[in-house]
Amino acid sequence: MNIVVLIKQVPEIALIKVDEAANEVVLPQGPGTVNPFDEYAIEEALRLKEKHGGKVTVLSVGTVKTESAIRTCLALGVDEAVLLTDDAFTGSDQQALGKIIAAGLTKIGDYDLVLAGKQAIDSDSAQVPGAVAANLDLPQAMFVKKFEDVSDGKATVYRTTEEGYDIIELTLPAVVSVVKEINEPRLPSLKGKMAAKKKEIVKYSASDLGLDGSGIGANSLSKQVSVATPPARTKGEMIEGETPEEIAENLFNKLKDNQVL
Repeated sequence: MNIVVLIKQVPEIALIKVDEAANEVVLPQGPGTVNPFDEYAIEEALRLKEKHGGKVTVLSVGTVKTESAIRTCLALGVDEAVLLTDDAFTGSDQQALGKIIAAGLTKIGDYDLVLAGKQAIDSDSAQVPGAVAANLDLPQAMFVKKFEDVSDGKATVYRTTEEGYDIIELTLPAVVSVVKEINEPRLPSLKGKMAAKKKEIVKYSASDLGLDGSGIGANSLSKQVSVATPPARTKGEMIEGETPEEIAENLFNKLKDNQVL
């Protein structure tokens, strides 16, 4: 079973700043890290490989800085790595990324399953896995918490919902995004780290993927209008009283006056 895991290098969220005057998000200069939700996708891919054989490939869109995150994945036991990198990709929105990644998967060709984390912690859109599936016209299941079975060209998964979960049967190849409840990611070994330094990262440009720039990068269909820091939370109000009963009564009256009750 050949599995491709989509990963994203994300900045350290605590260090991100917003320059409202320049209308832009200022990212830290460090190398960043693997998107935490993608770590669960990597772990699930490795477990499926250990059970069914095959290989695991990580695929990412980025720059030379992204190689750091990719080698972190290789250190965990991932077999191959592909980086889609081109100045034409800069500024791509989520739908454009879906188009780019779909082209990358077409270039790779031989895969049975595409895994991804449920969302990236910087954009929080959760759009890319679905966009990839749509571009490739593949079955998809988002927010999966369990693989029940993978056999005979099909996969049975538990997809989380607000009420619980749905049991979905997918014909392979398919695209699946996973939630953190699915497993506990492993840590890289020293041997894995040493081996990761020597592994090749295959790189493809826009021309390699047959992309002419339409609908991607600066030509993405969505545009950023403005950026701003979240508004500060308003100070809470303390409901006071001499006794618990009086506090409860005052709270009831407050809620009633504000038409909450």
